[in-house]
Amino acid sequence: MSDITQSDVERTLRCMAATALQNEQYFCELDAAAGDADFGVSLAAGFGEIAKQWDDFDKSSIGSLLLKASMLITSNTGGCSGPIWGTAFMRAGALSKDKDTLSLEEIDAMLGAAIEGIQKRGGAELGDKTLLDALAPVREVVASYAGKDVADGEVLKEATRVANEAIENTKDWVARRGRQSFTGERSSGSPDPGIVAIATMLNDLCTEFGVTTD
Repeated sequence: MSDITQSDVERTLRCMAATALQNEQYFCELDAAAGDADFGVSLAAGFGEIAKQWDDFDKSSIGSLLLKASMLITSNTGGCSGPIWGTAFMRAGALSKDKDTLSLEEIDAMLGAAIEGIQKRGGAELGDKTLLDALAPVREVVASYAGKDVADGEVLKEATRVANEAIENTKDWVARRGRQSFTGERSSGSPDPGIVAIATMLNDLCTEFGVTTD
């Protein structure tokens, strides 16, 4: 597949922001089942600043875009989501400094750095029923395609598929980190809002880039 361009990254950021804003109430409703019902508001506040300040972004490189997004998310997203999502963007931005294109190998490394940063910042591990349980399989997909000749859109399609599967695969788990963990056994049977947010953003990215998921 062709490299991911800076224009692709810009479209991705703006699409993610739109998803967070459009699903504010939905994400809050998910969080209400076993959390404090503010996840949607928190995420919309952080990503909303990306949309508001987009014209003032430093667009000199992919790294500058991601680091600016990290700053805005960390500063404006409430609860534990700000540091977690902000750290993910910061780690990814640090590895894409001065770049205007990205290979799958580089995206794999960025996802790995983001996952590592989230783990260190929030203390979560795989299996704790957090957004890591969607990000990790997405990274595995990217890694499996790195260095191979694949059709444009195929990686995004497969990444979206595993993220969607993560919602159902983890639904009956008991949360051990994040707000849902405070409710103990009551978290079983409810999807984790962070996992749903990752999957929803990927589904919207498929629409944005014209990738058919059927």
